[in-house]
Amino acid sequence: MKTSDFQYHLPEHLIAQRPCNVRSQSRLLHYSRQQQQIQHRQFSDIANLIQPQDLLVFNNTRVIPARMYGVKETGGKVEILVERLRSETQCLAHVKASKTPKAGTEITLQNDNRQQYTVMVDGREGDLFLLSCVDHGSMAEIMQEIGHMPLPPYISRDDTVEDFSRYQTVYAETPGAVAAPTAGLHFDEPLLTAIQNKKIDTAFVTLHVGAGTFQPVRCESIEDHQMHFEYLEVSRETVDKCRQTRHNGGRIIAVGTTTVRSLETAALSGELKPYSGETDIFIYPGYRFKSVDALITNFHLPESTLLMLISAFAGKEEMMACYAEAVAEEYRFFSYGDAMFIS
Repeated sequence: MKTSDFQYHLPEHLIAQRPCNVRSQSRLLHYSRQQQQIQHRQFSDIANLIQPQDLLVFNNTRVIPARMYGVKETGGKVEILVERLRSETQCLAHVKASKTPKAGTEITLQNDNRQQYTVMVDGREGDLFLLSCVDHGSMAEIMQEIGHMPLPPYISRDDTVEDFSRYQTVYAETPGAVAAPTAGLHFDEPLLTAIQNKKIDTAFVTLHVGAGTFQPVRCESIEDHQMHFEYLEVSRETVDKCRQTRHNGGRIIAVGTTTVRSLETAALSGELKPYSGETDIFIYPGYRFKSVDALITNFHLPESTLLMLISAFAGKEEMMACYAEAVAEEYRFFSYGDAMFIS
């Protein structure tokens, strides 16, 4: 299957640059696989599309302020995007600079309040740089003091104070992501309360979304694409809830593709089991799902692994038709955009 099979036309003005004023007032395109039918709704309607015997599974990762700016000793400007913490004082990061920094290079990080911290380039691991703190503080403390929210590359503006809360789910708990699990951005406290009042159960996984989620598939054949690794945890409690839901005849509804990848990784043996570790699972058409019955997701980039995942779940032609409909109806796309419910 070719990467170009997942191309579609998207007018630039449909790429959402800011979040909806109220999280749950985003639009929702509901696609029923059984009826092969599209309905246009508001996201808050999701509470009426889920049944009491269903289970909603969320990704509770928390986005860290992973983008930092600084200068090399030569005065050259540097942009750092932390991919993951290796230890309290060391991280793996993407580094943008006019000249690639070598091992031993010191970078002075700073913000508008003139707070400064120094990190050193210790070496490289593939495309990533290994950085360590030179002076006081941990990497997490440095990011907390001077870091920016790592908005995706298709949002063509600087981050603001608002992004620190809005580029974060209301149930975010475990720090470690450098990109938000965006399907969850539509849930607010009133909607979660409405779901709770319907006696619909919830469960959580943790998958720390990496910056690689935005990397395009550059291979002509999608089978040749190598996924980036991300850390995830699926607890015994979540596994037990999933099993009980299936036993009761309910649906396991994944909130976001990261939740799908978490559950499917934990079920690679054929049986859903607790899991803690890394995953590079790549789901594309032909994949047989083991743990997910329905999916809440945002609209994804052309030729992206996430578009391939939902095409595996609901059919490539069906999804491309849904996307054409969303473009025609001027839905808002990508991280701060509208959502789909695939049931």
